Amino acid sequence: MASSADVHVRICGQEIIKYDLEIKALIQDIRDCPGPQSALRELNSQVKEKFNKLRLRIQDLEQLAREQDREMDRQAIQAETESQRGQMLRKATKESLVETSSNITESLMSISRMMAEQVKQSEDSISTLATSSRTVQETNEEFKNMTGTIHLGRKLILKYNRRELTDKLLIFLALALFLATVLYILKKRLFPFI
Repeated sequence: MASSADVHVRICGQEIIKYDLEIKALIQDIRDCPGPQSALRELNSQVKEKFNKLRLRIQDLEQLAREQDREMDRQAIQAETESQRGQMLRKATKESLVETSSNITESLMSISRMMAEQVKQSEDSISTLATSSRTVQETNEEFKNMTGTIHLGRKLILKYNRRELTDKLLIFLALALFLATVLYILKKRLFPFI
């Protein structure tokens, strides 16, 4: 029975070491992973799965320690169990740090995407402003041209108004001369003695 228990203890110890090495390898993979976020999540879930298996093996080792007949064997296995439990806690802390790092990476990637969207919106706004600026400049040029045309039109209208006044004055003078001539002729014919 003692040799069977020793075999179980050895198998448990080997499995604990195997899970420990796998967890370390996965943590290194997480550190080296550049992304995407889904790959980091997959590695993180694998670490959790290995931790659960490691926890079960430590519980098995604890159970084997309780089943030992000799106090010395029980204490040795319990000491090994406590040592493994302490290592697991340190690894759990590392896992927590890795998960925090993963969350920070995800947040940074999200911020990076938001900044890229803001840059794109800014580029679109600048493009719209440039188009608007060109339109305003073209409108300003047209306004200047129209102002010149309106100024020329005003000069022409003033010139025509002066001409019209001059023409009216000439017509009035011509009409007065005509009437004076008619009166003079009538006077000479009708009243030759005056």
